[in-house]
Amino acid sequence: MRIYFTFEPRPDLREPLLAEFPQVEFIFEKSLSNEELQQADVLVTYGEDLTEESIQYATKLKWIFVASAGIEKMPAQAIIERGILVSNVRGIHKTPMAESMLAHILAIKRALPWMYEQQKKSEWSKKAQQTELRDSTALILGPGAIGSEVGRLLQAFGVTTIGCNRSGKEAAYMNTMISFAQLKEALPQADIVISVLPKTTETTHLLEEEHFAAMKNNAIFMNFGRGNLVDEKVLIQAIETKQIGHAVLDVFEEEPLTSDNPLWTLPNVIVSPHVSSHSSRYVERSLEIFKPSLTKFLKGDTDLENVMDLSRGY
Repeated sequence: MRIYFTFEPRPDLREPLLAEFPQVEFIFEKSLSNEELQQADVLVTYGEDLTEESIQYATKLKWIFVASAGIEKMPAQAIIERGILVSNVRGIHKTPMAESMLAHILAIKRALPWMYEQQKKSEWSKKAQQTELRDSTALILGPGAIGSEVGRLLQAFGVTTIGCNRSGKEAAYMNTMISFAQLKEALPQADIVISVLPKTTETTHLLEEEHFAAMKNNAIFMNFGRGNLVDEKVLIQAIETKQIGHAVLDVFEEEPLTSDNPLWTLPNVIVSPHVSSHSSRYVERSLEIFKPSLTKFLKGDTDLENVMDLSRGY
């Protein structure tokens, strides 16, 4: 069994992996090599380095482990046609992302950005417009692993949580659930609107002008899922016309955000350059998912954790 990593885990993570699976030949490189891919039975990758052409070299490949939650940049159709098993690290981002979201919410509620600006000007002022998080209502689009974790943290602060997904099916740490069809009617209740939805055909431009018009004019809108959720022009208009109070954006329709994009300078907008999931423990947590799956795979069991349906995009 030959397993090819297109990134190099730290020595303190790599050495236990080698010790636990002495029967496996591991290859670690910093980039994708078609020559190595040709010999691999299993590929461990972040996903963005794969192309339709490279898949043609992967004649022996049986399983791709993606150390990322998103697969939108992978050549899905080519992988489907080859019948290659794909699994990922869904849920790995829940701790750093939920902490990032909570940090932004508390910063806005307690006027921390304003305080930082006052400090830069050496200006002593007590005119901060501070509010409390307690007794707020948060509407969470996509209450999966990440959405449920931020729901858990918000409930600890006394926040009522409304989960919203395609079906309206029950999710953890949500006080109530609604479906996409009920979204517009629920938005006027929300003080905070958070999206952690994946990129699919159904979620593309799910939020339209009417949805922002339905939000409270002091609502905090946060997109930590994918940038396709809303047309950027619609979002900018909602901010400029003060249909919402704040926007915290970790993802965008086009990344990286160009230097002349108005989102950089619009008032009450926080640009987070797609870093909310970053953590010093990222690879460690990835391997915690990979190793049990590898144990199964070596025994011929393909019922692995987080097997993906590439035709659905998640």
